[in-house]
Amino acid sequence: NDNDNDNDNDNEIDESSEIRTTPTTTKPTTKMSQLPTTTDSDSDDDKLLEQVLQVAIDASKKAGDIILGNAGGADVTNCKANSRDLLTLIDPMCEAVIKETVLATFPHHDFLGEEDVAPGKEASAAALEAKLSSSATDWLWIVDPIDGTTNFLHRIPMNMSSIACTYNGEVVVGVIYDCHRDELFTAIKGQGAYMNGNPIKVGQQQVIGDAIIAMGSPPGEESMQMSPKGIQALMPVCRTIRMLGSAAIMLAWIANG
Repeated sequence: NDNDNDNDNDNEIDESSEIRTTPTTTKPTTKMSQLPTTTDSDSDDDKLLEQVLQVAIDASKKAGDIILGNAGGADVTNCKANSRDLLTLIDPMCEAVIKETVLATFPHHDFLGEEDVAPGKEASAAALEAKLSSSATDWLWIVDPIDGTTNFLHRIPMNMSSIACTYNGEVVVGVIYDCHRDELFTAIKGQGAYMNGNPIKVGQQQVIGDAIIAMGSPPGEESMQMSPKGIQALMPVCRTIRMLGSAAIMLAWIANG
C-alpha cells in the first residue's frame, strides 16, 4: 500500500476542530452481544451494523470529495519508511474528516489512522495490537485515508480511502469508495459484498492459468527483495500480473470478479 497525506488551503481542516475520544471506564452502549452470522433484519445488532455502514459510507464520500477536489496532485510533505513511502497534505485532511464523521455518531468508538502509525510492518502490527488491548471500547475503526498516495501524487486516478470497523478485533463493516469512478464497495460481515448496492462475487476461475494476479510495489526493502521472486514464480503460470498502485481497489475488483 502507498500511503500519502496531502492538504490544500481551501479544504484544510483545523486540527482543533477534530472530535477526539477520551478514555472511559466502562464499555460504550453501542455494542453487540455477539458477532452476527445470519442476521434478522429487525434485530438490534443488524440495525447497529447498518448504522455503522452508513456512517462509513458518509465518511468515505466526504474524503472522496477532498480527493477529487485536489485531483491535480499535491506536493510531498514527508516520507515515512523511505523516499518511496510518501505523504502529502491531503492525507491528514481525509483522515480528519473521516474521524470527525465517525465520532459525531459514535463518540466512544476508537480510531486508528495513518497519522497514528509509524512506518514499517512491525510498527503497524504494534499500533493495532496496542489499540485492541488498551481501548476502553469494543469498537475500533481502522482507516487508510488515501490508499495509493503515489498514484494520487502523479495524478493517476487510482487512489481512495479505505475504511474498516472492527468489533472485538474482527472486521464487521468495510467500505472502499472509488471516487474517480463513483463505485462504492461495501460489506457487512456475513451479509455479502456489494458495489453501488448490487451484489458482487469473486471470479469463477478454477486454475491459476486463467487468473490475473494483482500485486503491489512495496516501499520496504525486505518486501522489494521478495516481490521479484513472486513475479518470477507466478508469471509463467498465470495469465498475467498487474500492479495498479492501490491494494484497496485491487481487492475490491477481485471481490467483483
